[in-house]
Amino acid sequence: MNIPELLTELQAYGLRLEGFSDKGGRRGGAGPTDHKAVRLGQATIMVPVHTVASLRSPYAAEEPNILGVSKLFKNEEFVGTIVFPKQPRFYSYATSDGVPFWKIAQLHSHNVLATTVLQNCVRYGDKSTSCQFCAIGESLKQKRTISYKRPFQLAEVARAAVELDGIEQFVITTGTPPTPDRGAKVLCESVKAIKAVVNLPIQVQCEPPADFSWFNRLKLAGADALGMHLEAVEDHVRKKIMPGKAEISVSYYMEAFKAAVAVFGRGQVSTYLLAGLGDSQEALVQMSRELVQIGVYPFVVPFVPVGGTPLENHPTPDKDFMQRVLAQVGSLIAEGGITSTEMKAGCAKCGACSTLKSFEQMTKAVAVA
Repeated sequence: MNIPELLTELQAYGLRLEGFSDKGGRRGGAGPTDHKAVRLGQATIMVPVHTVASLRSPYAAEEPNILGVSKLFKNEEFVGTIVFPKQPRFYSYATSDGVPFWKIAQLHSHNVLATTVLQNCVRYGDKSTSCQFCAIGESLKQKRTISYKRPFQLAEVARAAVELDGIEQFVITTGTPPTPDRGAKVLCESVKAIKAVVNLPIQVQCEPPADFSWFNRLKLAGADALGMHLEAVEDHVRKKIMPGKAEISVSYYMEAFKAAVAVFGRGQVSTYLLAGLGDSQEALVQMSRELVQIGVYPFVVPFVPVGGTPLENHPTPDKDFMQRVLAQVGSLIAEGGITSTEMKAGCAKCGACSTLKSFEQMTKAVAVA
């Protein structure tokens, strides 16, 4: 089995942690949750470990040694060794007003800092509007975070994470407030504060604002890249899975993408496409083709059901389906010249939540050969 195939299977099936004294990983909340970072060779990916599917996974890992090295098995047969990154040192500290750093921002993969500035969303909790896959409020309910990360808190954490753990980029997302800027204002304030104390590449993520001039403001504040996430692409899927967000049409997103690319440049704007929510292979590939043409990176990620959400028992996408989609999208990205390596910051540059980067690199390698 080649590495991309193995990585894809791990993300599709999840991983059983056999005999672990502390399984760790994030549970609930925004971003990659119910996952644990795993390094295999040169790649670090986020693998589901707290999901229903992971309990039935053919893959299992033993308790790691002091260096984080563990043996990986598939159906009880040894596959190879993997490494679990250690807990970062900055987690041991607190902000000047006493909030633990780990409640302000979290380590993703092995070198990425990530946070959700507003841990509330105007749509969350209302069945008629909420995204059925979202767990943004769960970590707040369990007091593992705070509702609003203030600019000075983010700046303090960012500086410490760079100095203590060599963090290389910061991904800042937000719940959507009931304002026309859709979160762009708090992102501007956050980025300004961080850039004032540390030179760290930053991607900001929000829904398309009502006024596209916010893209210029975000860029002037210091944002290096922008993410605006479609999640699903076909209308019937969008209306079923995320009824509130579906009120913002795909065509409006496309206009916003064009305006954002004009500000940030080709390959510095990206969007999440969650494979497995119901969109067909053809729809995902065609949307990716259109996005690449206008300079937007389509970050195709396998859907992972999160506990406590309406979709907690929704099946994860079939590995063969993922490989077919990722192979085609990886080729489109490589041929379009907007590869993840050229991105200044963001989820696609990190690449840990999908194996898309591996397929992108395979296309480049074939082209060179």
